Amino acid sequence: MSIRLGYQIPNFSYPGGDPARIVPTVVQQAQEADAAGVDAVLVMDHFYQLPGIGEPDQPMLEAYTLLGALATATERVQLSTLVTGNTYRNPTLLAKEVTTLDLVSGGRAVLGLGAGWFELEHRQLGFEFGTFTDRFQRLEEALSIIEPMLRGERPTVSGEWYRTESAMNEPRLRDDLPILLGGGGERKTFRYAARHAAHLNLICNATEIPRKLEALAARCEEEGRERSTLETSYLAFVMMDEDGDAARRLHRDFLAARGVDLDAMDEDQRRAATDRQFAGTPEEVAGQLQERVLDHGVDGLIVNMVANGHEPGVVSMMAEALAPLVRSR
Repeated sequence: MSIRLGYQIPNFSYPGGDPARIVPTVVQQAQEADAAGVDAVLVMDHFYQLPGIGEPDQPMLEAYTLLGALATATERVQLSTLVTGNTYRNPTLLAKEVTTLDLVSGGRAVLGLGAGWFELEHRQLGFEFGTFTDRFQRLEEALSIIEPMLRGERPTVSGEWYRTESAMNEPRLRDDLPILLGGGGERKTFRYAARHAAHLNLICNATEIPRKLEALAARCEEEGRERSTLETSYLAFVMMDEDGDAARRLHRDFLAARGVDLDAMDEDQRRAATDRQFAGTPEEVAGQLQERVLDHGVDGLIVNMVANGHEPGVVSMMAEALAPLVRSR
């Protein structure tokens, strides 16, 4: 399993607003990514749209139902969430869901997993949220159940949060279905990644990457794992167009719609507000990602294109520009 270039689809608010057109538009993006040689297509595991992307009542699809549909519409690309909120499902159910996705897709599933964080969803939909400590304790306990179930073992666990008794998970295509953890937590998330994961997706500001990689190396050393065996990627918001001015307008319009006026900021404020964002022509974006992300030692990229990724040809343009940066790493 390797994700050197991934495409995340976080936005289902498409022109026209017709619910019947949402899934076909998502399928079109996934098929374009598949044909362009992207390694993975990833969707969010949320029920409301996230702050910073849109309003809570904007369209959001259930992740594993959607991934099952994408499995039948694609041939090669790996399929995952970025990432599953552990708080939304019992770990035995999640193990079964991702194993079924693996069967449906012919061995292309990746289990993306995180602790969960969006309090509004939990409160309004009735999921237990708890404290920060609670959620990470639950994640650690869930991993002690899910990972053995993916490997063909039958775990019995009597924990603070979950109980299982010789939990079975049949059938399976393979016993090495990969686990991807996502986040920026230097103590807990990185430690769990060192213990359990094949891949860590860094979700942080680009300027934080050197410190994050140092912390990850320390957690790997503490867990007795060779750091080079844990693949890393970075989640980037990309605004790309063959016309660089058009891309920069997309970027400004996207931020303005969310109450961010770049023209009202000084240089330091603009840099902070756009630390996770990359805008311009394909060549410009490739240069920004090389300098701000890959040159620090990150292995790969997972990009979303919230402004125009739904437009035919945009995903292919992105893949053509970015694949050469990561294929030789």
